[in-house]
Amino acid sequence: MWADHAIWWQIYPLGFTANRPTGLAHLENWLDYAIELGCNGILLGPIFASETHGYDTVDHFRIDLRLGDDADFDRLVAKAHDRGLRIALDGVFNHVARTFVHPEWFRGDGATFEGHEHLVALDHSNPAVAQYVGDVLRHWLDRGVNAWRLDAAYAVPPEFWRNVLPRDRDAWYFGEVIHGDYAGYVEKSGLDSVTQYELWKAIWSSLNDRNFFELSYALGRHNALLDTFVPQTFVGNHDVTRIATRLEDERHLGHALAILFAVGGVPSIYSGDEQAFRGLKEDRAGGDDAIRPPFPDTPDGLAPDGWPTYRLHQELIGLRRRHSWLTRARTTVEHVTNQTIALRARNGDESVLLLLNVSDSDAQFPIDDAVVVPPHSWKFLTHP
Repeated sequence: MWADHAIWWQIYPLGFTANRPTGLAHLENWLDYAIELGCNGILLGPIFASETHGYDTVDHFRIDLRLGDDADFDRLVAKAHDRGLRIALDGVFNHVARTFVHPEWFRGDGATFEGHEHLVALDHSNPAVAQYVGDVLRHWLDRGVNAWRLDAAYAVPPEFWRNVLPRDRDAWYFGEVIHGDYAGYVEKSGLDSVTQYELWKAIWSSLNDRNFFELSYALGRHNALLDTFVPQTFVGNHDVTRIATRLEDERHLGHALAILFAVGGVPSIYSGDEQAFRGLKEDRAGGDDAIRPPFPDTPDGLAPDGWPTYRLHQELIGLRRRHSWLTRARTTVEHVTNQTIALRARNGDESVLLLLNVSDSDAQFPIDDAVVVPPHSWKFLTHP
């Protein structure tokens, strides 16, 4: 499937466009930037009519007026497709705003989403809700959308998705699942994939703690998931502290990216991470603002100090493009200590070797020709 070759550039439109009245038109200026980065898909955050941040939807059939209108959307999709870029939308179907157009579809117990009083849970046992969600998915697929991210999928009964997902077209569906039985949820829901938060946490945590045994364990679980589905992988998104902020030692940013692009999965890059943007997510009103900043009119307006990280992304994405089999690769740990690890990604007869060193001294890896990796460095061997 085409998704095996997808690398997504994720955008949170309401922040990215700074609420410009022609926000979707503003995104057109960044399509070539995404392509030059190495991506072939744009993963958009919420674009539908909402009260505030996009996840409090009022009407899933209307473009948020802060971003533009139907014509702006159609033009963005056309320009993306002309460049070979696919478009994914964020479908928020677990909860809606209190001013949602169909309050009769709210759950009878008045449940809200994780205690947020302005986010009211829908009754997924109501056939009208299922009909509505299916109609929304089809409507935007007919308008050229290629994939859907299903927000807070973990809060929705998995059987609901199996009943509503349109299967009569070449679309890819992945759900936001933070923890729990990923493979079981995929099997019950019929989704193509879910978000791999376990691996996300293990990447930055193992680097911060200089404990690669945590990463080794997580990769064993990751391999098992690949027996059922290909996870959606990332080191940053619109809901978490920026990876450049999360890492305690900035020298390890390349390590995190190398792991992301060396292991199986369908990767995404959160816009700004490729420029080493900083941003701390806080548990308070407005706590997402720092990780959802506005972008300049064009890439020329970006600060010069971020471009080396952009070029590092290009290098690693290029490696993945040359080894497209990595999407479904299993990873074996050939050597591990607290501060060094050798990861071999393999699919059939193909393999690459990633050597990571977060110690303060040279590390000699006891493999093949005893390769030495300098302190706080990493090295790919594509013909090991």
